[in-house]
Amino acid sequence: MNAPQQISHPELAPFRIDPIFDVRPWGFQDLRPWFDKVADGEPVGEVWLTGDMCLVATGPHKGKRLDAFFSEAHDSLLGPAAPTPESPLLIKVLFAQQKLSVQVHPDDRMAQKYDAPRGKTECWYTLAAEPGAQVALGLKPGVSLDQVKEEIQAGTLETSLNMVPVAQGDLIFVDAGTVHAIWPGPILLETQQNCDLTYRMFDYGRPRELHIEKSLEATKLVTRAGKILPRVLADRTILIDEEYFRLERIPVAGSSTSETLRGVSENSPGLAYLFAAAGTGRISGAGFETVDLPMRGVVAVPAASPAFVVEDLGGLDLIRIVPNWPREIR
Repeated sequence: MNAPQQISHPELAPFRIDPIFDVRPWGFQDLRPWFDKVADGEPVGEVWLTGDMCLVATGPHKGKRLDAFFSEAHDSLLGPAAPTPESPLLIKVLFAQQKLSVQVHPDDRMAQKYDAPRGKTECWYTLAAEPGAQVALGLKPGVSLDQVKEEIQAGTLETSLNMVPVAQGDLIFVDAGTVHAIWPGPILLETQQNCDLTYRMFDYGRPRELHIEKSLEATKLVTRAGKILPRVLADRTILIDEEYFRLERIPVAGSSTSETLRGVSENSPGLAYLFAAAGTGRISGAGFETVDLPMRGVVAVPAASPAFVVEDLGGLDLIRIVPNWPREIR
C-alpha cells in the first residue's frame, strides 16, 4: 500500500505591508517622528499595520489587499492547520491626544449572536509614555451594571473606572468584556483579533453613535485584564502568550536566522509578523528580493516562507507577533 501523498504549499517569501492612517477625532495632526505623516484634514489616531485594506508593499504580490491575499494564499500564509483562511490579527499603533471613548468589546459568543464573525480581545504594548500616563482598565470593585448605566446618563462614568499607570515597556492585556479607555500620554502598539467591533458607552459629548445597551450586555464586571509581567528566556522575552496572540521581543545581535526567530517551542511554521519598535532591519534569503524593515514597519513572514536572515541595520528593537488559535479549535 502506498504511503499517503504529502501536500506541499508554494513557498511565499516575507513581504512588507503598507500602513493605513485612520482618522480619529482624538488623534494627532503630526505623527512625526513615529511616522512620516502630517494629516491634511482630520487628525490621525490609528495607524493600521495589518488591516484587511492594507496593501502588500513588496514582492510579486505588491499592490494586493491583505484580505484578498489571505483568501487566495491562506495555506501558504497561515499553514494548512489554520482553522480559518482569514487574516487572524489586526495590529495598530495608537496616538491619543485626547481621551478615547469609554468602550467595551464583545467576546466571540456575543459578536456571533449579532452576526459578526468574531469578538475582540486585544493587548497594548507601550512604545512610549509621558510621565503620569494612564489608561482606564475595568471597573472598580463593587460597581454594578445599574450603577454604570446611571453614571453614563449622568456623565460621571469616569468615577467608576479603574485607572492603571503605564510606562514604556508595559504590556496590558484587555480581554473581551473589559470596560476600558485610553488617556493621552502613551503611544501603544495594539494587537487584537481581526475585528474592529467597538461598543461606545460614553464619548465626552462627541457627535458619534453610542451603543449603550450592547455595551452593557458585553460588559463583564470582573475580567482578567491587567499588566502582564514579561517572561525572560535565554533568546527572547515573552511579553504575552494568551489566547489569540503571542508577542515576543527578540534581540538581534547583528543578525538572526529564521529558525532562531521561530524558537524551539513552535512545533510547525506558522504566520508571524515582525515589527520594528525602533531602529531598522533587512530581511534577505535565497530566491527572493531583499525586504527592508523600516522603523515602525511590519513584515509578514508566511508559514511557507523560505529560510531567511534578519540583519540589524542600527538600533533594531524587534517585536515578533504570532497568532494563537482559540483553544477550543486548536
